[in-house]
Amino acid sequence: MTSPYAEPFWTPDPESAARSRIADFARRNGVDPADYAALHRWSVTDLEGFWGAVWEYFDVDADTPYDEVLADERMPGARWFTGATLNYAHHALRNLVDDETAVVALDETGAGYELSGARLRGQVASVAATLRDLGVGQGDRVAGYLPNTPHAIVAFLAAASLGAVWSVCGQDYSAAAATDRFAQLEPTVLIAADGYLFNGVTHDRRDAALELARALPTLKATLLVDHVGLPWPSGISSALFVPWEDAATRTEHLTCTPVPFDHPLWVVFSSGTTGLPKGIVHGHGGVLLEHLKTLGLQSDLGPGDRLLWYTTTHWMMWNLVVSTLLTGATTCTYDGSPAPLTQPDILWELAARHRVTLFGTSPQYLLGMAKFGIDPSVHDLSAVRAIGCTGSALPASAYPWVGDRLGEQVRLVSVSGGTDVVSGFAGGAPNTPVWAGELSAPHLGVALAAYDSEGFPVVGQVGELVVTRPMPSMPLSFWNDPDGSRYRDAYFSAYPGVWRHGDWITVTGHGSVIVHGRSDSTLNRNGVRLGSADIHDVVERLPEIAEALVIGAEEPDGGYWMPLFVVLAAGVILDDALRDRIRDAVRAGVSPRHVPDEIVEVPGIPHTRTGKKLEVPVKRLLQGAPVAQVVNPAAVDHPGLIEYFARLGAERAENGRRGGLT
Repeated sequence: MTSPYAEPFWTPDPESAARSRIADFARRNGVDPADYAALHRWSVTDLEGFWGAVWEYFDVDADTPYDEVLADERMPGARWFTGATLNYAHHALRNLVDDETAVVALDETGAGYELSGARLRGQVASVAATLRDLGVGQGDRVAGYLPNTPHAIVAFLAAASLGAVWSVCGQDYSAAAATDRFAQLEPTVLIAADGYLFNGVTHDRRDAALELARALPTLKATLLVDHVGLPWPSGISSALFVPWEDAATRTEHLTCTPVPFDHPLWVVFSSGTTGLPKGIVHGHGGVLLEHLKTLGLQSDLGPGDRLLWYTTTHWMMWNLVVSTLLTGATTCTYDGSPAPLTQPDILWELAARHRVTLFGTSPQYLLGMAKFGIDPSVHDLSAVRAIGCTGSALPASAYPWVGDRLGEQVRLVSVSGGTDVVSGFAGGAPNTPVWAGELSAPHLGVALAAYDSEGFPVVGQVGELVVTRPMPSMPLSFWNDPDGSRYRDAYFSAYPGVWRHGDWITVTGHGSVIVHGRSDSTLNRNGVRLGSADIHDVVERLPEIAEALVIGAEEPDGGYWMPLFVVLAAGVILDDALRDRIRDAVRAGVSPRHVPDEIVEVPGIPHTRTGKKLEVPVKRLLQGAPVAQVVNPAAVDHPGLIEYFARLGAERAENGRRGGLT
């Protein structure tokens, strides 16, 4: 498969690209700043030289210098910057200017407040001292049950400064779902908020927070955050429950504990759709270097810049939002719906008001803005240099809308990565062209390839996304996986010594990357692999369709059933004429091979809580597997939809027919 787009959608302005940080980095290392391909080639053929240069360029401040950049390159188990000791929190706080804004707190009402560098540093020092007094030390775990507010940033940096291990999830998770995560870690302290905002509603999470605290027997204390103004029960006032105000308003001096390069920084969890969520452990040094590269070079963030990226605390994008501080830029938190009914364009309005330079979101958000006629250009977005987009593949249809509404000077950057490496595999940079529907290039330091079924790299055809050389932010381990067997099985069982991520991609002739969807949900009709994202892109462009999901199910008789499930826009009826329009659109926009066997209206499409469509669980439910073997409903945004698809699967089993749902 070759790219359908001969000409780029966006090309860098030579003068602006030459002023970028990635161009400066290239010049300092003897590479033509206009030649991203050459820079990338060096970054993956000379890992020691490249990552050593990143260390020097960003002036990493180690308490103990490193002996070797890469002492062991084998995957898994690569050993980076052996001998070095440092602390992530020190680097996040060292660039703060006392009287300049470090964090902007925003919510869907339009209200907000700012934390100066001095205030942020002071709160981190105070909470760190409180945690220390509560018995938290190096290697202990601190858990957060918090919305995306500055409280989460302060708590994380305080824990990291002590060498403690952080983990957080949003309060839309039930107490039971949060327990599934945190009980594995046996945390010493829990930090929980009274509630959060979403779509005009204040969600009271006090009972859930207290239920979670009771379910964690290792806790020595819980810090209670007053975020939405709901009073905590007076009966819980004791040494076991500490008001956030008491924890965060002490006058203390911050001292960050030096830890080894690969000392655990945080545990991020998989979605947990098929069992207990997997705890993925990342280290101080690996995250520090990877995020300096991703945010400082690929995203061109530095002092004077502002990032606003819509996320929840349990999505890995929150971790990147915090790491904005590493670059000296200002980060924005946001509590609420991305498009509340009272003001669906609130994020654009806030981006204009706060002079955001990098605005981050998801494909669903951009497509929704276009479909419902919301025009960001009514706001002064002249400060925005780039729009970042991740969570799933950004379809080509979204690019013209962004160009028309935000201007041709704005770079639209689609990024693909994962919680697994808490970073990106491919995306863009200020000196790379952008092709509609494509990721401009692999990120620096990422030895990305597409492997065919025989395990050979291919260009211009669909293959498995693999990484053939280590990255510093690859997991140190899975939590509670002492022999590393689950970790090896997750990424290295298909190609020993090579990371297999689980996405289908095409590496194009001009070096870009097209993401077709998860390889474990790839359609395989008559031996031909098809990307579900290609079909979703075409169908979801139709104004009658709010969302779509296609699956391919192997049948007991050896047949193959490929239905398309659609959620209709308000007032639309799925009749034969609309079905014909959908089939014609798929036939013309992708290929006749991609036309579904039938088209079925459903009330909704289930997603993980980070917005990914549950393609494989839906497929298995329709093949008759029981819910308990397929998916944990607590990890789904709308659990009732799981029961709905389970009923469809049961109906198919009863009537003994292939398909038969129309």
